[in-house]
Amino acid sequence: MIEATAVRIVGKGDVDVLELAALPVSAPGPHEVLVRVAAVGLNRADVLQRRGYYAAPPGVPADVPGLEYAGHIEQLGPGVLDLAVGDAVMGIVAGGAMSTHVVVHERECIRVPAGMPIEEAAAVPEVFFTAYDALFDQARLSPGELLLVHAVGSGVGTAALQLGLVCGAEVAGTSRTQSKLDRCRALGLSEGLLVPEKSFAAAFATRFGGRGADVVLDLVGAAYLADSVAALALRGRIVVLGLVGGATAELSLGALLGKRGQLIGSVLRSRPLEEKAALAQSFARNVLPLFTRGKLKPILDCVLPMSEVRAAHRRMEQNETFGKIVLRW
Repeated sequence: MIEATAVRIVGKGDVDVLELAALPVSAPGPHEVLVRVAAVGLNRADVLQRRGYYAAPPGVPADVPGLEYAGHIEQLGPGVLDLAVGDAVMGIVAGGAMSTHVVVHERECIRVPAGMPIEEAAAVPEVFFTAYDALFDQARLSPGELLLVHAVGSGVGTAALQLGLVCGAEVAGTSRTQSKLDRCRALGLSEGLLVPEKSFAAAFATRFGGRGADVVLDLVGAAYLADSVAALALRGRIVVLGLVGGATAELSLGALLGKRGQLIGSVLRSRPLEEKAALAQSFARNVLPLFTRGKLKPILDCVLPMSEVRAAHRRMEQNETFGKIVLRW
């Protein structure tokens, strides 16, 4: 047993329920590795878990947040063949990443690209895995299609923007902040739609001359659903990943049927080991080399010490971040 230090959620509510405390961590079992965590990405799910709205799945520490990590392998379990002590690795977990040590299955973690700072690596797994799975496994985005990304200035949004462009798609995006749209234009965004009133369908139609979006990546939820359907192209696909704009919405099924559209919901956290491992290995083969070649890059809002985890939560709740907040031990 190893004694780690972790962020613990000691109640439900404001940031004062977050504390640093000791945490026992078991030695790695067969085909598992012990990772000494250097940095962790903060995600909206961590904020929701702190508030008591997003419980950890069964078998995952209920009081330790964190869905992604980057660090170095400190110990190998029996049967591990492809990884070595000292390797720099990153990956996603169902919870518990905000600890100095985590135990993960060898097939769930992937090597950090050569030359990538460990803080940047911590900003890759959750957002790029999520965007990659949603765009290509779920929505089947193809070259030449039009992709519309809601909350394009978020961590998943900036990852989806880059992946869409690398695929050869045209990418538009929405945001409630003009400065975020301006920064996304520098990354290659074709059209940015400012939506302070949560309505964008008419403006989208005007900008694209009536052309609909082949794929809509929705990180907002209920508030945008009706306009997303209105903006959809024939046989278009909407993938819903976030619910910050509400979980319940009225939908005109006639509008969806008329578009012959698909509405897809997706989540990574509760998937079984084999699905996560398959995604990690697919990502390592198909996407990881693009970081080394400079085609993709993690977008960091800021890097803070783990002792400032409460300040990091406050910053995320202000909705003014561009890209990822990373916490470093």
